[in-house]
Amino acid sequence: MAYNPKNYQLDLTEVPKILTNELPGPKSKAMHKRCTEYFKGLSGQVKHFPVTFESGKGCELVDIDGNRYIDFSSGIYVTTLGHCHPKISEAVAKYANKLMNCHDFTTEIKTKLVEKLADILPGDLTGFQFYDSGTTAVEAGQRVLRAATGKHEMLSCFNDYHGKTYGGVSLGHIRSTAYGPTRAPGFHMLPRPDTYRPIWSKADGTVDTDKYIEFYKEYLYKGTCGQVAGFVLEPIQGWGGSVMPPDDFFPKLRKLCDDEGILLMADEVLTSMARTGKWLCMEHWDVVPDIVTIGKGFGNGFPVTCVAVREPYKESFESISASSSYGGNPMACAAALASIEVIEEENILEHAMELGDYFEKRMADWPEKYAIVGDCRVKGCLMGVELVKDKTTKESFDEAGLMVYQKAFRNGLAWIPAGHILRMSPPAVMTLEVAAKGMDMIEEAIAETEKELGY
Repeated sequence: MAYNPKNYQLDLTEVPKILTNELPGPKSKAMHKRCTEYFKGLSGQVKHFPVTFESGKGCELVDIDGNRYIDFSSGIYVTTLGHCHPKISEAVAKYANKLMNCHDFTTEIKTKLVEKLADILPGDLTGFQFYDSGTTAVEAGQRVLRAATGKHEMLSCFNDYHGKTYGGVSLGHIRSTAYGPTRAPGFHMLPRPDTYRPIWSKADGTVDTDKYIEFYKEYLYKGTCGQVAGFVLEPIQGWGGSVMPPDDFFPKLRKLCDDEGILLMADEVLTSMARTGKWLCMEHWDVVPDIVTIGKGFGNGFPVTCVAVREPYKESFESISASSSYGGNPMACAAALASIEVIEEENILEHAMELGDYFEKRMADWPEKYAIVGDCRVKGCLMGVELVKDKTTKESFDEAGLMVYQKAFRNGLAWIPAGHILRMSPPAVMTLEVAAKGMDMIEEAIAETEKELGY
């Protein structure tokens, strides 16, 4: 069954639709106040627009006041196949009524899922273990790296994001804290190529990937103890602002890792399962990582993640006490298998690439058209727009980012803020008509913000 736009078309005369005099509406505000009396530690996404959602279907969200929004966030890269896809909901409900949990005993649904993963993933990624969060999967991946190599040090990159546990934070972005160090010993941070803000560039201004690889090699011999187990990276930075590498980066990094006896681990919690138009984002560069973490869209909202390991290293799972209380439970496996089947049956990989082509063409002239737009980045249904105060200095424009975010949200577009970088992750099932409406709303918000700021 090919992609059928009728399954995901919204009536654009009814969505978006704002019923209240202001957003968030009165019921949203009241409910949010009740909840946050006790619930603490909210994301910036919520703090900047504290709406209370009640339901969702496909590419639409509805708040408790009845206001209807186009979803351009997918629950922050999660509901890649839209909200409440009937096949996935039915699969979860079946096992919610049949068998919720039996620890890591074998079940038929788990068996079908691992067989399907072995079939769709590239190369010899044939060893699997399941978890209930991206952070847990990243921690398990690190333990596999150590078990497979007998080494303990880790390399990762500034502004990558790998979760909120100690091991995940040690790999990723450091937040300032008054409570001591936030990185464990043996973790090393390195710069990664950013095509808009390169540290090393060629004469023509494009990023010089070879300089980064040379720096990594030098650092291996001067900055580490020579006990590097793995290099862990996001294929595309999520929290860091949808930062995408030059096309020659991962092939050259793969060669460096092979030459130096280091395993390459791709954290694809955010980028896997059709988000960029491939099962794995690394497929865009024909690179197979030794270990990969899969999540978010893997269960389309149900909390299920995966660590996949290449054939030579998969027995390392046996030595790390890999199982977990919730990982691989029947409901989770049912959600993941159903999600994969929907991607296959509805031709979502191809459609995500079509959407990406549209988004890329739509934003191609924005850096020339708008004084505050410095760069636009697209890979399938993962996009970012970087706002700057000055195109020569490229100074970040956080104030503009917040204004654009809130303006579009007030008009009925649910999406993701990231300081001066506007992040977009619409469901990969979205029709081109709905995608165009969402982009209209973003462009209008940019134009209004630019005018209000005097540009």
